[in-house]
Amino acid sequence: MAPDFSAPASDGTTFRLSEHLGKGPIVLYFYPKDDTPGCTKEACSLRDSFTAFRNVKAEIFGVSYDSVESHRRFIAKHRLPFVLLSDQDRAVARAYGAEGLFVAKRMSYVIGANGRILYVNPAVDPSKHDQELLKVLGAGK
Repeated sequence: MAPDFSAPASDGTTFRLSEHLGKGPIVLYFYPKDDTPGCTKEACSLRDSFTAFRNVKAEIFGVSYDSVESHRRFIAKHRLPFVLLSDQDRAVARAYGAEGLFVAKRMSYVIGANGRILYVNPAVDPSKHDQELLKVLGAGK
């Protein structure tokens, strides 16, 4: 089962994983830092494929050690249609094995509506992440 957690969200709420279960699959992706080349490429690829994720009722949540304010700037600059979670105390990354020394490790999880972890990628390629996740969700090429 996926560890439950709560974290400050870019939309001003406190995200709780357990409150999002039951609706559809959840893509939880950890990334090192807002507005850096690889992280921007990854976030924008997920943005560009957002409709395909919505078509399979998947919700996307990004997690990094950045502040909520940093996330808001990143979202506005790149028109990201999904919520980013602030893990400044690293508790979420620690629970999911994504804790790095200075930044979160780049990895992703697909969590089923029942809370089971369906897929883990510990070595994400930012340029192909969206297509890889869509394949896992049954919507990819």
